[in-house]
Amino acid sequence: MCSVYFGWSWTQTGVELHRVPVEAVIVRSRLHDVQSKMSVVVSTSSAFDCVLGATHVEIEHHLEMGRKLLAAGQLAEALSHYHSAVEGDSKNYLTYYKRAAVFLAMGKSKSALPDLTRAIQLKPDFLAARLQRGNILMKQGNTQEAREDFEAVLQRSPDHEEAQEQLLKANELEELQEEAHAAYHQGDYSATISVLERVIEISPWDPESRELRADCYIRMGDPQKAIQDLTPTTRLRNDNRAAFLKLSMLHYSLGEHHESLNHIRECLKLDQDDKECFSHYKQVKKLSKQLDVAEELIQEDRSEAIDKYESVMKTEPSVQFYTNLAKERICFCLVKVKLALEAIDVCSEAHQRDPRNANVLRDRAEAYILNQEYEKAVQDYQEAREFDGDSNDIREGLERAQKLLKISRKRDYYKILGVNRNANKQEIIKAYRKLAQQWHPDNFQSEAEKKEAEKKFIDIASAKEVLTDPEMRQKFDAGEDPLDPENQQGGGGGGHGGHGWPFHFNPFESGSFHFKFQYN
Repeated sequence: MCSVYFGWSWTQTGVELHRVPVEAVIVRSRLHDVQSKMSVVVSTSSAFDCVLGATHVEIEHHLEMGRKLLAAGQLAEALSHYHSAVEGDSKNYLTYYKRAAVFLAMGKSKSALPDLTRAIQLKPDFLAARLQRGNILMKQGNTQEAREDFEAVLQRSPDHEEAQEQLLKANELEELQEEAHAAYHQGDYSATISVLERVIEISPWDPESRELRADCYIRMGDPQKAIQDLTPTTRLRNDNRAAFLKLSMLHYSLGEHHESLNHIRECLKLDQDDKECFSHYKQVKKLSKQLDVAEELIQEDRSEAIDKYESVMKTEPSVQFYTNLAKERICFCLVKVKLALEAIDVCSEAHQRDPRNANVLRDRAEAYILNQEYEKAVQDYQEAREFDGDSNDIREGLERAQKLLKISRKRDYYKILGVNRNANKQEIIKAYRKLAQQWHPDNFQSEAEKKEAEKKFIDIASAKEVLTDPEMRQKFDAGEDPLDPENQQGGGGGGHGGHGWPFHFNPFESGSFHFKFQYN
């Protein structure tokens, strides 16, 4: 016995079937002829029969294997056997129907439709196939074709309950589709969405209904819901470049530039010469690269990030999100490099653009701290906490700003020396020497002036001690005065005497103090 199947031949030895290449069969046959050991002679007519298709046994074998694998949930393997069965006998309506069942189990309804149609062509009274095709067509939104299938079932079986129910549902779907389009053309997008809820419930595989609802969401200013509706349409249509382009634009408008780039690339995969997709791709790619590089520069604490974000605003001046983002990140960078006044200006502009942005308020609060405007810093941190109450950074920042405000009402060492909070040690010592020389008590004659100078001199020396000691300066910057007796262990005494002198004694208490002061 022999049958050719896609370039292969089946040979029978005993009760087993072996699949071998046709060329091998021919070679073996010739060898058997020479040796007079050929047990099977294939005539010209039987060889022709082999080309036409597989044998009944082979087809039944594939169908049985397909059934078992389908029951075991091994869909891909089952599909392979059904392919073989269909190719072996293209006139068997059941093989098409069973392969369609596998396609449906795999969620490939579009692939199932041609098989169901072929099964109906081969056997017009095959009601199960008609009913199944009608159900698929209705889920795809093709109400007229679905109705024809349900009516055909009812013509042969008038009492068929499922066909009756589905026919009613098809009629309902058609009426709802007309109602939705009428509402849309009248500009009543809310009503359109409401009707489409039921339409999509009946026909979840209909891309047109989802696209229509997405358009309504866009017109109503809800791009997120539009994205949810458009995303499945890219799979429901074979070449839905329009959906990929629209999805890319929606993600782009929301600031999701990586998602935007992914979708526009999918459009170009379908057609690399699509002009609209390619034009948008160039814009998204350029902006996305600028943003990624800018963030890398920020992570590296490099001020070039500011220039990169300014380039972002030039690349995309028309989308508000990117301008707002650039202003926010420039504000952050300026605070990092301790340019307080510039940071306050940019952060204030960013706050006007996006008043509920807790990050901007946090960064401006830090700029106010750099500029020693502690009350404003506390206000910004309190407002930021209203928008992001779970942020540890904001909570800790508020506590620090409140401590600094409290300390500033007693002694602010930066203000005493007249230096910025980002002043280096050399600048601090220079300011100290100038003020210490100016306020040394020896420079004053009257007792009242000397007392005032003494107080000033002690504060100047205390400021110099704290701000030139890295550990004490860090404590002060965190909102704690390291020379405050209340912060000392034991609750009193202090490290600078009752008058705040930092070296455990007050030289001015000795009465006469005619000595040469060393400015170190």
